[in-house]
Amino acid sequence: MIACVGLMPSTPAQAEPDIDDVQDRVDRLYHEAEQAQERYHDAQLELKDLERDLTSLKADQSRQDEAFEDVREQVQDSIVRQYEGESLSTVGQVVVSDDPQSFLAQLSTMSAFNDLQSQLFDKYATEADALGIRQEATERRAAEVADLEQQLGEEKATVDKKLDEAEGLLDELKAEEREDILSRGVARVPSDVPASGRAAAAIAYAMSQVGDAYVYGAAGPSAFDCSGLTMMAWGQAGVGLPHSSSAQFGSGPHIAMSDLQPGDLVFYYSPISHVGMYIGNGMIVHAANPGTGVVVSSVSSMPYSGAVRPG
Repeated sequence: MIACVGLMPSTPAQAEPDIDDVQDRVDRLYHEAEQAQERYHDAQLELKDLERDLTSLKADQSRQDEAFEDVREQVQDSIVRQYEGESLSTVGQVVVSDDPQSFLAQLSTMSAFNDLQSQLFDKYATEADALGIRQEATERRAAEVADLEQQLGEEKATVDKKLDEAEGLLDELKAEEREDILSRGVARVPSDVPASGRAAAAIAYAMSQVGDAYVYGAAGPSAFDCSGLTMMAWGQAGVGLPHSSSAQFGSGPHIAMSDLQPGDLVFYYSPISHVGMYIGNGMIVHAANPGTGVVVSSVSSMPYSGAVRPG
């Protein structure tokens, strides 16, 4: 009896991911996440301004409402005094309405009031108009706050999604391949950075964070995003910066690349979405991305947009 041996068709092994392709995709996802995070920071700054405006408008509206009620009571008292002794039906015709415009319409039909109380009537009309303007402004600001809060949620969701996608790609790699990708563009930390004055304090802080983690939205003490690091570093020198790379671009005079000095802030991409600190010799210290953390890199390692000298 002859046994037939069947040969199982071989299945080709799954292709190893191309390292350069993964590198490009991870870099793109990290950058897209950082762009969303920086938009989040910008929206937070705008939200703070809107909330201050809203608080001020509400206070104005409250004061205006009180002024309006004072005049309204004066008008009512004046009318009641004027018609004192008349029948209840006559007084009832001049009872103050909850609707200012309706009340004004009632008043305008009374020739005696127009003759005797025109100044008070005009003041009432002015206060009613002013109150309406403040109410509309308050409602507008409140709607803007609500819209911005929704935008903040959407940007945060984008950050989380892009970060998850990047981590998923890196998880497909072997340990040494992952390490190779995450270490690209990282330079040796210099032993000394020549700087003086407030810039020296800012640089000392930033350099002491090398090796710390990158976390979107973080500003210390042991994790940072790009604008969080530069904000905290210059804060040690007594210079207040906003937590936003694009907002930091407006924090001081713009400096040509050829005139960079240690401590200057260097900005990347268009629109601006990354910032580092120049430390001399063509190098920057920056919070790079979640895979790399705070590192030293070449000043030309990303698309250069400009530089600013804080303080």
